[in-house]
Amino acid sequence: MAGRDERVVRALVGAHGTTYAEEAGIRLRDTPQPLYRLLVLAHLLSARIRGSIAVASARALYEAGLRDPRRMAEATWQERVDALGRGGYRRYDERTATQLGDGARLLAERWGGDLRRLRKEAHGDVGELRRLLREFPGMGPAGVGIFLREVQRVWPEAAPELDAKALQGARRLDLPEDRERLLGLAGRTEPAVLAAALVRAAIDKDVAEDSLERAGAR
Repeated sequence: MAGRDERVVRALVGAHGTTYAEEAGIRLRDTPQPLYRLLVLAHLLSARIRGSIAVASARALYEAGLRDPRRMAEATWQERVDALGRGGYRRYDERTATQLGDGARLLAERWGGDLRRLRKEAHGDVGELRRLLREFPGMGPAGVGIFLREVQRVWPEAAPELDAKALQGARRLDLPEDRERLLGLAGRTEPAVLAAALVRAAIDKDVAEDSLERAGAR
């Protein structure tokens, strides 16, 4: 019979193991457009704003046609602001619209619009990957952590990425805060899925409570 911690992880992943890329409608592959859309999503999620608003805003940018660096850079600042506003991203819309435009131009000019070239420049060094990602305007440690949590599905060198926010979720569920132990409890669950589920528990008390109830761990 599975122990308490294993039951909690199974319940959490089973009910709340949707990655943020999946929620935003991104079919993540190691190709330029999905990787760029993930970078934009990570940028939006890193602000002090509800995850649902960040996801909706990422979708709104896509629906406005701003789905690759060229289109993002060529759009007017007002077009970016308007798309973010339709997603509900109003508190940070003006600054973020500027950062997205500047970041798109940086990606186009330095890496030909292809994040795989940035990856290649890092030569498999995750520390260097983090440093390069920090060069994008508005991408601080939180945004980089979000990007790596999600991209580890297609960039194996980034795995396993369970960042501080994921470990905060483990703490809320009274699970071990050791990455290797958490991965062991998750069995064959992908690290990206486990990380997303733990983050959801960290930011939403109801997710944690629901998982504990499902696991009979109350």
